[in-house]
Amino acid sequence: MQKKTLKFHPVKIRIMKTSAFKILTLLAMLPCSALQAKEIRNPVIWADIPDTSLMRAGNTYYMSSTTMHMVPGVPVMKSENLVDWQMCGYACKYLSDKSEMNLEGGKNAYGQGTWASSMRFHKGTFYVSTFSYTTGKTHIYSTKDPSSGKWEEKSFSPALHDGSLFFDDDGKVYMVYGGGNIRLRELNEDLSGVKEGGVDKIIIKDAQSITGTTKGLPAEGSQMFKANGKYYHFSICWPPTTGMRTALVYRADNIEGPYEGRIAIKDKGVAQGGIVNTPDGKWYGLFFRDSGAVGRVPYLVPMKWEDGWPVFGTGGEVPMVLEMDAKQNSVPEVVAFSDEFNRGKNNADFLPLQWQWNHNPNNDFWSLSKRKGFLRLETFRLDEDFTQARNTLTQRAFGPKSSAQTCIDTSKMKDGDVAGLGLLQRKYATIEVKMLGGKKFIATRQVSKSGDKNGQDEFIETTPVPLKSKLVYFKADCDFENQKDTANFYYSLNGKNWTKLGGEFKMAYTLPHFMGYRFALFNYATKEVGGYADFDFFRVSDNLEGK
Repeated sequence: MQKKTLKFHPVKIRIMKTSAFKILTLLAMLPCSALQAKEIRNPVIWADIPDTSLMRAGNTYYMSSTTMHMVPGVPVMKSENLVDWQMCGYACKYLSDKSEMNLEGGKNAYGQGTWASSMRFHKGTFYVSTFSYTTGKTHIYSTKDPSSGKWEEKSFSPALHDGSLFFDDDGKVYMVYGGGNIRLRELNEDLSGVKEGGVDKIIIKDAQSITGTTKGLPAEGSQMFKANGKYYHFSICWPPTTGMRTALVYRADNIEGPYEGRIAIKDKGVAQGGIVNTPDGKWYGLFFRDSGAVGRVPYLVPMKWEDGWPVFGTGGEVPMVLEMDAKQNSVPEVVAFSDEFNRGKNNADFLPLQWQWNHNPNNDFWSLSKRKGFLRLETFRLDEDFTQARNTLTQRAFGPKSSAQTCIDTSKMKDGDVAGLGLLQRKYATIEVKMLGGKKFIATRQVSKSGDKNGQDEFIETTPVPLKSKLVYFKADCDFENQKDTANFYYSLNGKNWTKLGGEFKMAYTLPHFMGYRFALFNYATKEVGGYADFDFFRVSDNLEGK
């Protein structure tokens, strides 16, 4: 059988060469900046994403974080480049049915719920561990696919504070945890609990002592890694001698020690997080920074190895600009999503992952299907305060500037009902419709001074403005740039012409809630149940247009 000879047409060859030449010529004519990686600014996400735990599976990076009393909880995000992140799910659908999580009996879980997590990938399975003083337990969630929404839970006592789940090469599994004294605790191989007779010892005593003092916030926020044959333990402290949050790193040849340590980062208050390597061998750390009222925001910090130690940044400083091939949207889609509330038959009551409820919702009294294109919030009990109102739906506010708008159909509100748009934190503010004596009024309500556990909040309330229309538009503008932390409220009867209501609100990050501000849609009853408010849309922007 005669073999066929492959021939290339000479004209085609010339065309190919010419095309390639033209492409190369055009590339040469482009400015150098067009051929370089894009400048990315820190923070990589200007929103409240604290206690970051970081890992890579293949070419995809994953991160878990803290949202405490929010439901669902323990958000999991993914990225292909460490800059452009998207939500892929929540490890914890519901933490508990306790009164605290249901906002019942005057109780709440503000500042509690689920705390710092760790995320790991082991033998084809993703694991996220967290702990809760609300339940008094350690919780470990697992899945084959973080985007599937299908997580299995195992929980056990006690609650291991700021625990870092760690799978060692010999098949043993541990939790590294604690405050001040860092402890190693061996777990059962099936993660069902603490292993009886297993390793249980302090591996790092007074971890913050390498800063020169044991005072201030003791070392916590454990994250354990293994690299280059050594064990590396990262934690965070806040000694008075440094004046800022400080990241610590300890290393050892054996997981049980002995460990030697040093300060990992002492710049701008950037601390607590983890490290990861890229497929091409680069290393980065992802840590949070306290950033005023917007919350604790993640910073991406280049890392290199020197003498077996991780060295971050340049000359000990965290860079504000990085050159990376990424997009970095001004509106971080990972936490912010404009929602018209239009749903199809197959996803009638579906909520995008950017939404979280304030505590456990009562699913019988909210709907996206009872009126097409609207979120309906129905009243089913009496409440006295915005922070105790159940079925409050939230998204994170973000920096440097963020704005949220909504439109409410108030026609089915009952006497005593209060519905509106809020900025949720312990020191909160709202713009709202109140039904009083069969008449509707618009007002703003701002906490001017937060009371302690035994005290009463002080409020500033505007003179009520009569509302004769059934529809009202609300807007909240937030300015977090340079920690200005101010907000203004507006209302409109047509969605075009806006009227400012109330004075400028000074936001403040407070420890009782321990989270950055959130935009919140709410409706609660103070006199009788059975009324409802219909929200037509929720729209977010990074543009503060004022009126």
